[in-house]
Amino acid sequence: MMLRCFHTIKNLSNKHAFLTNFKPRNYHYQTEIYTRKFEHLDESLNKRLKDVNLSRNNQSKLYRFINAYRQYGYKIAQLDPLNQQTIRNIFLELDPATYGLERDSTKYPIKDLIHASESEQLTIDEIENYLKNIYSDKISIEFDFISNPEEKLWIEQKFEEHLFKSIENDTRLGILNILMKSQVFDNFLAEKFPSFKRYSLEGGESAMAFYHSIFSGLAKSDIEQLIVGIAHRGRLNLVTCLLNLDPVLLFAKIKGKSEYSSDVTATGDISHHFPCSTDLTYDGKKIHVSLLQNPSHLEAVDPLVLGKTRAKQMLTKDCLYSNDPQTTSSKVASFLIHGDAAFAGQGIVSETFQLSKLPSYSVGGTIHLITNNQLGFTLPSNLGRSGNFNSDLAKGFECPIIHVNGDDPELAYKAGQFAVEYRNKFGKDVLVDLVCFRKYGHNELDDPSFTNPLMYKTINSRETVPNMYKKKLIDQNLANFESVEQDVKNFESTLGNALARVEANDYKFELRNSYLNKQWSEMNLSSNSQRSTWSTGCNLDLLKFVGAKSVSYPPEFSVHATIERAHVQKRLDRIRDGKKIDWSTAEALAIGSLISQGYNVRISGQDVGRGTFSHRHAMLVDQKNNKTYIPLNNLDENQKSFYEICNSFLSEEAVMGFDYGFSLDNPNNLVIWEAQFGDFFNGAQIIIDTYISSGEAKWLYQSGLVLLLPHGFDGAGPEHSSCRIERFLQMSSSKEDKVDSDDINYFIANPTTPANYFHLLRRQMMMPYRKPLIMASPKTLLRLPECVSTLEDMCENTSFKSVIEDTKIDSKDSVKRIIFVFGKHYYALESERAKRGLKDVALIRIEELSPFPVYEIRNVIEQFKNAKEFVWSQEEHRNMGAWSFVSPRFENILGIKLKYSGREVHNTIVGIGELHAKEAKYVINRPFEKF
Repeated sequence: MMLRCFHTIKNLSNKHAFLTNFKPRNYHYQTEIYTRKFEHLDESLNKRLKDVNLSRNNQSKLYRFINAYRQYGYKIAQLDPLNQQTIRNIFLELDPATYGLERDSTKYPIKDLIHASESEQLTIDEIENYLKNIYSDKISIEFDFISNPEEKLWIEQKFEEHLFKSIENDTRLGILNILMKSQVFDNFLAEKFPSFKRYSLEGGESAMAFYHSIFSGLAKSDIEQLIVGIAHRGRLNLVTCLLNLDPVLLFAKIKGKSEYSSDVTATGDISHHFPCSTDLTYDGKKIHVSLLQNPSHLEAVDPLVLGKTRAKQMLTKDCLYSNDPQTTSSKVASFLIHGDAAFAGQGIVSETFQLSKLPSYSVGGTIHLITNNQLGFTLPSNLGRSGNFNSDLAKGFECPIIHVNGDDPELAYKAGQFAVEYRNKFGKDVLVDLVCFRKYGHNELDDPSFTNPLMYKTINSRETVPNMYKKKLIDQNLANFESVEQDVKNFESTLGNALARVEANDYKFELRNSYLNKQWSEMNLSSNSQRSTWSTGCNLDLLKFVGAKSVSYPPEFSVHATIERAHVQKRLDRIRDGKKIDWSTAEALAIGSLISQGYNVRISGQDVGRGTFSHRHAMLVDQKNNKTYIPLNNLDENQKSFYEICNSFLSEEAVMGFDYGFSLDNPNNLVIWEAQFGDFFNGAQIIIDTYISSGEAKWLYQSGLVLLLPHGFDGAGPEHSSCRIERFLQMSSSKEDKVDSDDINYFIANPTTPANYFHLLRRQMMMPYRKPLIMASPKTLLRLPECVSTLEDMCENTSFKSVIEDTKIDSKDSVKRIIFVFGKHYYALESERAKRGLKDVALIRIEELSPFPVYEIRNVIEQFKNAKEFVWSQEEHRNMGAWSFVSPRFENILGIKLKYSGREVHNTIVGIGELHAKEAKYVINRPFEKF
């Protein structure tokens, strides 16, 4: 045990001194980004639309025919490279006769009706050919569902211009080189590692052209950073052929070697989950590309990408964080790569799209790609969706959808160009559906012909996409066969040399524990040999200043009368007296003091501004005009760090994933996710299992995310009572037979005093490393008169207490029974003990179970020399709560066999009031009775 103070708070000479004593974080706050959505009128587009509408009105029949292709052209487009559709639909809407137009030699003026023709007048046949080439060939677009007419005009104009614009020959050769490298890479792995599941990109290589288009297009438009998420399909092709991952690292990993140094306690992850980060340069413009780590759970990475993007935008004052808040991002962008079956089937995709236009979660538009294999494992695509396309979900979010035949890498490249330009212009999501195929089964060891014989008969009889493109460029005398083959041999040689070095054990690569650099350079890995206590108290003057400012507001601001009386005035009284500090006040003091030190704080979740139980009121609402005011963002006019309050929509998985991604970017951001009720976390179980509980062990990625989970058996029924703390304890890396060190996967706490909550929040930022905090937060304790602290409990040289001793017993020598308790159940037991007048029973509160506080518990027990009975009391059922966790630790480490007191085994929590009252009486009385 060590008492440490990683950060200290200097004594204050006046109430404003703290604003200059600490290094400020780069963050600009604008109230508007939390209260409204931005809609900017593009005056030039608006004027253009007026001119276009004149032409449309003058030639209404022709316009209706042209517009029909823009509405329905995608339905007859030649999108499937396997050409599986044998019957072509006929749409009368696409017949010029439907609109009274004759196929004759009459030429029609087409100004403002179509946008990329070199002629000013065309016949109906010429117009139809133009429209088919744009909207019904190997590429098409859906955008008629977009409600903004100016935006629709821009889309039709730019889409047509991009398709008619030729790609430069150097770019085409670059595309060929990338495709050939991808093919060589897949063939090399197939030959050298025939039993390795590589989830190849074969059949979907045009995705590489799309990636190249996105990376280069964003770089040339001055985007500095790009955050990318992708699952397993084609991931190794992307990182090795485009993102500069050293193949030595990959081959060593395939052969079972660790990607970490021997002194790091990390379990690692499989190769196709590797994170990757690199700098790419196009035409002298540099872009930093970060590919996030992903689990095997498809699409789980999606909200993380947006969260990390948002955090970087905050750091760089981009998008909604800029001095002049904009919905478009000019510095940091996001890119998500989906599978077709997962895009249609995984609910987190819809949740992530729902974030796209919310002011507290928007990132200025995300570029999406569906690598459409037309299969989900073995399931044909028509059985994996109810709509016509896997991409149909995006329509509900007014996201334009471009469909591309995967046999044409140049169209994929053009689709990428359009996507970049659209995203930069409107700050909205855009989706490209690349219709391709999967050469092998779900993995290379699977035989897909078992379930899809006709499809794979076609696949096995066709040429590869890279080879077809190579032939095309050679036939056009653009590429030279010998030159292409030499490039292939050179890359084969690079891969071969890397593998030879691995096999000869003659290699050295940069170990993956180099993550703690840049903004994480002041962080360390946690100690695996000792457990530390961190000094988290604050200067008393600072606490009083922050407390008063936390409920201050402008004189013209109209606060609700109840809030003024019960929240504002009572808090001022508590701060003035320094006593009876309640839960919400302690939270405000912790957050305000961290802000004063230069840390940004973000709290996110449903109703967090007010708080589910109407206790927080960190965001005040003017009763006359609905405007909001956040007192802690107005500590001083020179304030540099702020409190971002994000009332989320009704999602758990995407919002928690977003906040986890936000926490990954910078250790100087305290990020809090609060559940409306504790058990609602289970809607985000995938994020907890695959990231929060295991992320550091797998990838050494640290996170200081806090989960606040309201907990307590208060008669609310099966779903509003328990935060299922037993699940988090089961996933804890706390040792059952050894003393824990700082090196655990997360903290699990259930504090019973406002002061301890204060210290927990501050400890998240005071430590020189980051760990998630899982906290069972209170409901009834929020207003319980006994649940209060003093400012002295939070002043300098104070810290979190993992165990709270019993200060209400007269003589420790008279104690014969010690009751250990975790959480708010203590207050019910204390009331019952007082009612019974017992002097021989001590109540010991264990405030944190992970890491398990062995020394603190032992020190307490040693004070009660005559104690013979040791009881664990909980209000949860025996198979729930902390019993299964604490019992073996008390026995194995402390040598104490606990007696159990609590509800007996059950599968749920009662919803009948009479039964609840009976159980509640039992769990309060039982600890004091004879065992």
